[in-house]
Amino acid sequence: MADSQRSTPLLDELKEGPWPSFVTQIEEMADEGKESCGQLLELLERSYNEKIGHWKHGGIVGVMGYGGGVIGRYSDVQDEYPAIAHFHTIRVNQPQGWFYTSDSLRTICDIWDRHGSGLTNMHGSTGDIILLGTTTDELEPTFAELTQNDFDLGGSGSDMRTPSCCVGPARCEWACYDTLALTQELTMHWQDELHRPAFPYKFKIKNSGCANDCVASIARADLSIIGTWRDQIRIDQDEVRACAENGMNIERDICGNCPTKCIEWDGNEMTIDDSNCVKCMHCINAMPKALRPGTDTGACILLGAKAPIVEGAQLSSVIVPFMKIEEPYDELKDLIERIWDFWGEHGKNRERVGELMQRVGLGNFLEEIEVEPVPQMVAYPRDNPYVFYEEYYEEDDEEDDEE
Repeated sequence: MADSQRSTPLLDELKEGPWPSFVTQIEEMADEGKESCGQLLELLERSYNEKIGHWKHGGIVGVMGYGGGVIGRYSDVQDEYPAIAHFHTIRVNQPQGWFYTSDSLRTICDIWDRHGSGLTNMHGSTGDIILLGTTTDELEPTFAELTQNDFDLGGSGSDMRTPSCCVGPARCEWACYDTLALTQELTMHWQDELHRPAFPYKFKIKNSGCANDCVASIARADLSIIGTWRDQIRIDQDEVRACAENGMNIERDICGNCPTKCIEWDGNEMTIDDSNCVKCMHCINAMPKALRPGTDTGACILLGAKAPIVEGAQLSSVIVPFMKIEEPYDELKDLIERIWDFWGEHGKNRERVGELMQRVGLGNFLEEIEVEPVPQMVAYPRDNPYVFYEEYYEEDDEEDDEE
């Protein structure tokens, strides 16, 4: 339908202003002959007028052998908008760090022009390439062409979602481990868990090379793997002095903003009490030539972040303060398997692992996944002055048995 024949006054308001509009992009595809895009605009305008969404989730609509990767979408007014009666979304596993060649992007777009609406989202919150809108009949042909061109489907449903990462050592000097290599290994190692839903609910893994956490793993991932170090911050005193000479107020902007006040500056030299440093990266970000992470690098492993669905939103909690992240990653893989085993046995339907951890209590959870409690796991100071230790109860039981 040509633009002159389409009446969408509410959508037209979304095209105003300085920023690109998704409405404009859909109109371009409609004007190129994509009937589904034209009807999509009409239905969206109707939804805005009626203040009712006209889409229903179709559950898992899969391709042969895969339970995940396709999100079913159906209109509840199919007779009126037949071109979008089905409007399924396909998740495609993205390359690590979102590095593409122009040829690979053209290949994706050409495949989608042949089989779908032509609309894409680069990228979804999980990290996947999102192909928006196709019919059930086109799912298998789309999947066949994607795999012929070395692309695979991502995760959806109650499975391990597509792992994602920051650009890591490919472009960032702060990366404390190889986020790209780890993401590739986890993706390939757990193909069954990625494509065949068998968990109580979704499980997201996001890898950040340092505490700047450029993929926001601490807020969005069930398992956050955030790069850190356990030795001393490297200090170039000449560069520190150069910062001061160039006008930086080190006492106010660096020492004053340190969360643990572990930095001191006497006007000539900077000293850092690394035993109290929480590796927040503030000083390093502010003085990138003067300060660098240490050389004994690895990652902090956190668990339990989620958006507000069943329970409220929560950030992930530390379960391993420091772990070396080196091939073949056996220590990390073993930890993840233990978490999955306990969650799979005791998790309720649609209960995220963080909610299970809250329900059973952190102490019980750690005991089941065979992780020793450490001070870094404390969310807030205890408010009970009495402390009881299991060993006391065990000794009392032994004495009772002897009597």
